[in-house]
Amino acid sequence: MTSGISCRDLRVHAAGRELVHVTALHVPAGRTLAVLGPNGAGKSTLLRALGLLGDHRTTGEILLDGRPATPASMRRAVAAVLQRPILRRGTVATNVASGLRFRGVDRRGARTRTGPWLEALGIDQLATRDVRTLSGGEAQRVSIARALAVGPRVLLLDEPFTGLDAATRADLLADLRAALDHHGAATVLVTHDRDEARALAEETALLVAGHVRRHGPTDRVLDEPQDEDTARLLGFTNLLPPSLTGRPQTLAARPEHCRVGGAPDADDVVRVAGILRRAVRLGPTTRLDVDTAAGSLVCLAPDDPPDVPPIGGPVVVAVGRAKPLLDRGNGTAVRCDPAVRP
Repeated sequence: MTSGISCRDLRVHAAGRELVHVTALHVPAGRTLAVLGPNGAGKSTLLRALGLLGDHRTTGEILLDGRPATPASMRRAVAAVLQRPILRRGTVATNVASGLRFRGVDRRGARTRTGPWLEALGIDQLATRDVRTLSGGEAQRVSIARALAVGPRVLLLDEPFTGLDAATRADLLADLRAALDHHGAATVLVTHDRDEARALAEETALLVAGHVRRHGPTDRVLDEPQDEDTARLLGFTNLLPPSLTGRPQTLAARPEHCRVGGAPDADDVVRVAGILRRAVRLGPTTRLDVDTAAGSLVCLAPDDPPDVPPIGGPVVVAVGRAKPLLDRGNGTAVRCDPAVRP
């Protein structure tokens, strides 16, 4: 029997239009899939449909451990963590235990089973605190501990790091990664952040306009854009068409891999001429906008670039680590080689 959660020909409709259409998706037990996409791509809609939690009209098939899922089986199997934690009145310990209590576990048993998760999420010292006194990061830790404590077969995470400051987010990422390493759930993480996908997920699916454009091992997916939509989503915002480079395919490059001026380097994929339109200091980096015959390019340089000409002067942009787009046509899904299984 195939363990984990799957869908086949999943379609979600609302107000007479199709919000999501995913032909096939499978997340094995003990693995994490990140669903990465821009705002409005349908990420949360897909997540809710997978957990049979949504209110929209849904067709297709949801499979739990290889069998058709029912609302009753999903209620027993699924735990969800939302962007904004929903906590009950009472203490941290009471909230973490509440999922187990709803499932019929007695008070003593729930207290025993929640203890390790309070410790794993770094909130054991907050056990007696009223949840109304918690910070946003602490409240989200409570929500995650509650979800993990019930021992779900499927864990759904809907942008759980939204609104957290950088230090809190970094600490919670590390603690959640460690917790997932010791948990056997099939986990689906919805995010718009590449760093979160890279830190937590073995596989990533890129969702654009309700369709999966790319799916496979996270490192490959994040560093191999397929088309202009996925290139922009992955930070490859500089698009260089054949008319500019003379190459057979459009190249895509991240701004941090482009530089203005300097001697040719072995890592340069291509060098293109342009006019420097502006230079803007952004803390420890400087953004350089260069107009070319095929549009604007953005370069991010550390500190003050030593040889930037005056605004309006000619420059040469050296483009490194550029990726050729696959030119398979808009909306065509591409599956990378499957991830290596342990």
